[in-house]
Amino acid sequence: MKMPWTFIYFPLLTIIINTACSTSKNPKAQATGHSPVGNELYTTIAYQDSIFFNAFNSKNLAALEHLLSEDLEFYHDLGGVTNYAQNIEAFKKAFGSDRKLRRELVKRSLEVYPIKDFGAVETGVHRFYATEKGQQEQLSSEAKFVQVWQLKSGVWKITRIISYGHEEFLK
Repeated sequence: MKMPWTFIYFPLLTIIINTACSTSKNPKAQATGHSPVGNELYTTIAYQDSIFFNAFNSKNLAALEHLLSEDLEFYHDLGGVTNYAQNIEAFKKAFGSDRKLRRELVKRSLEVYPIKDFGAVETGVHRFYATEKGQQEQLSSEAKFVQVWQLKSGVWKITRIISYGHEEFLK
């Protein structure tokens, strides 16, 4: 007796879809974002993004200093325009505070595009969580972002950041 094709292909299709839709905590394994030139650039920038924000989340100022270009320009819709030195000072102040901040990338929001002879542009949505001393962590804000990465002498650095569309949840 011949089995209908649906009995053969449906389980296989289910396995393929479940595998494709599963996510990993490792950004190198997440191929859920978008890059028009393939997965290699996407994976590289997703990894760089994870290093940058792991440094932020763990209050590692030295790592942040290494990942930001000294000609950094940061455009923030609520805070204005700042440079490298101003951002390093802001990190120092934030890291010395009792308030703990944590950044989390919204899954599947990351997109990466090449910039010819320069590097890449990364866009996405991220959330920030705040923990006040003695309190539970709470969602603080959500925003869209653009980060321009330059590849120079084999090293990736962020040269421009645009953070906009902030939705504040804590007053």
